[in-house]
Amino acid sequence: MADFILEGDTPVRVALRRSAQARRLSLRVSRLDGRVTLTMPRHVPEREAVAFVREKEVWLRRQLDRQVEVRRPAFGAAIPVLGVPLEITQGTGRAARVEGDYLVVPGGENMLMARVIAFLKLQARTRLREASDRYAQALGVSFGKISIRDTRSRWGSCTSDGNLMYSWRLVMAPEAVLDYVAAHEVAHLLEMNHSPAYWANVARVCPDYRRHRDWLRVHGQELHAWDFSR
Repeated sequence: MADFILEGDTPVRVALRRSAQARRLSLRVSRLDGRVTLTMPRHVPEREAVAFVREKEVWLRRQLDRQVEVRRPAFGAAIPVLGVPLEITQGTGRAARVEGDYLVVPGGENMLMARVIAFLKLQARTRLREASDRYAQALGVSFGKISIRDTRSRWGSCTSDGNLMYSWRLVMAPEAVLDYVAAHEVAHLLEMNHSPAYWANVARVCPDYRRHRDWLRVHGQELHAWDFSR
């Protein structure tokens, strides 16, 4: 099905997609790249879908105006590490490291992305392991293995057999926010739900969890806006 162009001072391309599972028209703006998709039930005529987009034009353009600019690591650019912006600068050695207000990355442009990613993943794994151990001890629980991934739909998860998963992009957030996500997932080892009892356990070890949860809701898009593709 061809895409639809919403005319205006700034034309907007809308991808029209039919789905056998869809029960209604659904308009979505990707937080990652600003791509607009309209999902349609199979029986809905295309003209009805286009009319729906036009009805939602004000909302759609407002969402697009809120999109965060995509950024890529580069020499001279500043990247947040535990919430602190560090200027990426060229240096010597074998691995990226923090020196004062700088993230020193050895080698040239051809090695920049791989070394920045390796640095962030190592820092994320180390910090999240420490936080998970601390909260597990505080709550009197134990967990299995920890995996670090580049997830898009969630910052972390806890499986029924006690394994924890985290997004390594959390290492770019303030340290207290990273700690909150660890507390959130470890607390699921006691309650595999979001009941009042669950949140009471989170509050026991992370009293300011609401503030850190709100930070992710407001600023999480900024972490996902970093493009680490090679």
